[in-house]
Amino acid sequence: MPVDKSGRFYEAARPIGVDGGLAVRSKRGKIGEQWWSRRFVDVLEGICDPGRLARGRTYARKGQVIDFTLSPGQMVARVQGSRPTPYRVTIRIAAFDDAQWTEITEALGSQALYRAALLAGEMPREIVDLFSDLGLPLFPEELNIDCSCPDWGVPCKHGSAALYVLAEAFDDDPFLVLAWRGRAREPLLDALRGTADPGEVIDPLAVNEEPLADRLVDYYSPAISLGRLRERPARGGTPPELLLRALDPPPVKVRHIPLIDLLRPIYRDLAAPPEE
Repeated sequence: MPVDKSGRFYEAARPIGVDGGLAVRSKRGKIGEQWWSRRFVDVLEGICDPGRLARGRTYARKGQVIDFTLSPGQMVARVQGSRPTPYRVTIRIAAFDDAQWTEITEALGSQALYRAALLAGEMPREIVDLFSDLGLPLFPEELNIDCSCPDWGVPCKHGSAALYVLAEAFDDDPFLVLAWRGRAREPLLDALRGTADPGEVIDPLAVNEEPLADRLVDYYSPAISLGRLRERPARGGTPPELLLRALDPPPVKVRHIPLIDLLRPIYRDLAAPPEE
């Protein structure tokens, strides 16, 4: 039986259904398809109570989260429980300040691979190492979760539901991960464009040529550790969403998410090999 914030037991009731709630697409198993969403879910499952997360997943799948807003360092969601008035969930993390984002942007801009991937609307897996090397972890290590419900414990099922909805929102727009840390998509991309030379053509597959005589000593040495190499996903010769990159993006948004960002995972799914 649940315990409220004053330590008293109370009887749980069925939640009131929500018409048009933000139900996650995953009806069973894991929530979050992209690596950055899964990394965030791993953080949740490492610091939150498993039982409360399980109840939160049920709420998230039933669409009990009415809506949410995301701002630097804060997520505010309305979650419908068993009472007529929806509960207000506030989740806070540490947002990076302007000086820290200047350092991050300079580091991203100095690497053509990161700059090209982000300008193409992608989140390269290696970006986690770049943030960590700067002492500014991309994914929060602590979550300050507050809910207006009477339930005791952190997180409650309402907070858990909001976090899972946020994880799936990260699937659709990886820039929300960066926006939560304090830098929205357009200001970041504008800053990255400013780091490129005017006549530079960014090629993420380009390799700097060096004379063989200068590399005889370490020619057979791996450029990175084999452990990190195994973590990297296999790359094909041509990205399946190359057409989306070549064409101008349509000025269409679905639930505040640019249409082109919703089409990218569909193109990748179509190009993925069939499961055996």
